[in-house]
Amino acid sequence: MAQPLMPHATASWLVDNSSLTFEQIANFCGLHILEVQAIADDTAATKLAGRDPVRAGELTLEEIEKGQKDPNYRLVIQLPPEQNRRPKGPRYTPISRRQNKPDGIAWIIANHPKVTDGQISKLIGTTRETIAKIRNRTHYNMINIVPKDPVTLGLTTQRELNAIIAKVEKDKEEETSPFDATLAGEREAMIRYLHRKRENQERTAEEIHASEGESQYKGFVDPFTKKQ
Repeated sequence: MAQPLMPHATASWLVDNSSLTFEQIANFCGLHILEVQAIADDTAATKLAGRDPVRAGELTLEEIEKGQKDPNYRLVIQLPPEQNRRPKGPRYTPISRRQNKPDGIAWIIANHPKVTDGQISKLIGTTRETIAKIRNRTHYNMINIVPKDPVTLGLTTQRELNAIIAKVEKDKEEETSPFDATLAGEREAMIRYLHRKRENQERTAEEIHASEGESQYKGFVDPFTKKQ
């Protein structure tokens, strides 16, 4: 069930400005009835300023009146109209701003050269051919292109630009990982060398111990057999 954007603040407003029951307010705001009780008694952990759900377009006065007349009535939230989502495909740019695209492309290339042509194409809404020409400085109007922030030019949003830059930086960190296959091979070779060295030392120690044992009994005469 849909809930108000700020449930606790909305509950605080309904407690102060209506005669709805705590249960009705709790159901509407998606809270526990004890939370509403704490708000009404001013014992809640945080004191919130009330938020008017009528002004926010989440509730009507008629709906509040229905609830006040019938304690068993459940308030129905007024859902805002669904936002139009941008369809997939090239970004649409108003005609008045299209002339600024080369400047925005030049700015991205100059400040973030690792951003790919495909990413720039999706971000600004242009062709890869145009981007390649600006990157290679073969664009027919190259002399008049001045790098300018595409966000300032209204070609994209700061959020979308930051997302692209963050992705590029992450990929760059993965490429420059400290792991080196050559160093790893040298490390394994060193480990094998140390293992062989240790085995040789243990083998030598065993041979020395065995020879010392033989020398201790060399020349010993058995008192019973009179033999060495």
